[in-house]
Amino acid sequence: MSAVLQRPPLWQRLKPVFVGYDLWLALAVACLAALGLVTMYSAGFDHGTRFVDHGRNMLLALGVLLLVSQVPPHRLLQLAVPLYVVGVALLIVTALPGVGITKKGATRWLNIGMVIQPSEIMKIAMPLMLAWWFQRREGQLRVLDFIVAAALLLLPVGLIMKQPDLGTSLLVLAAGLYVIFFAGLSWKLIVPVLVLGAAAIAAIVLSADAICADGVQWPVLKEYQRHRVCTLLDPTKDPLGKGFHIIQGQIAIGSGGLTGKGLMQGTQTHLEFIPERTTDFIFAAFAEEFGLAGVLTLLAAFTFLIFRGLWIASEGPTVFTRLLAGSITLSFFTYAFVNMGMVSGILPVVGVPLPFVSYGGTAMVTLGLGLGLLMSVAKSRRLMQS
Repeated sequence: MSAVLQRPPLWQRLKPVFVGYDLWLALAVACLAALGLVTMYSAGFDHGTRFVDHGRNMLLALGVLLLVSQVPPHRLLQLAVPLYVVGVALLIVTALPGVGITKKGATRWLNIGMVIQPSEIMKIAMPLMLAWWFQRREGQLRVLDFIVAAALLLLPVGLIMKQPDLGTSLLVLAAGLYVIFFAGLSWKLIVPVLVLGAAAIAAIVLSADAICADGVQWPVLKEYQRHRVCTLLDPTKDPLGKGFHIIQGQIAIGSGGLTGKGLMQGTQTHLEFIPERTTDFIFAAFAEEFGLAGVLTLLAAFTFLIFRGLWIASEGPTVFTRLLAGSITLSFFTYAFVNMGMVSGILPVVGVPLPFVSYGGTAMVTLGLGLGLLMSVAKSRRLMQS
């Protein structure tokens, strides 16, 4: 009787917590985390406590990853609607006069005993909500279902753009569109939008001088957003002002050459020519010090992470897990592409961090949360097979 009632040893009780993780995804995360730590040490060793804080943020993100990965997908499904509703409610409260906290002309923060940025919640709540919606409509999808999904997406995106926060609104929009695409949106609807987008970009480039002239107002976009686009088209028009970021980033990237100037040897970086060298523009510092070889290594690590995430999505046991994992994975691609694009001068500067590399506590926690969701999907598949 005593043998039957004897409690199992601690390691046996903890074993289920560590079973089922996708080791290839963990390897990709470990590689990117290592590159991020090295880069932050190199770019931020003379920038206060940025390196130590970056390491702390990574440990916090790791804790979030481990915690979220223990939540099975059917529990995540139950959290989708409440999290979405809370996120939208907080965005509405933030927009109320005198309630939201305004910094540098943008009302993006809310004090609820601690200062939070509700738009960050929507980066995860949006794909969860739309994956929940299409899970419910499995096997009976109609055009109306896609219209409802679009409405669920555009509501928080519109609230975030109104703050204004173009960068976060684009990330939330992309996360939602990925779910809608994977749910089976017809190419007959996608191709015309892509063609119109390409035509609009071509028209903007060809008419840059006219539309960027002083006094010209753009519909929808704020004046500072118009300046960002015009600066992208020709940063040399204001080399010491709005074009300074892009020009210095391009100089740093080009000066890195094939192998870079070496660890902590970047002149553009450490002579303070690169603004925000530990946050939004850290890719320029990375390229200067590690060169083309380092950039290719970083791209290979991101590519490996994305392909592994898509593989996990393709093997998901339910519609919900497949849509969620696919959207989360391509969101990482969006982060990396937009950040590298804006630093390289092919996209406007919108304040999007480079995952694992850029400094930022909120962004790192969001990253850990997304990876935790991916790990949860991977674990559910492996446990079903065992």
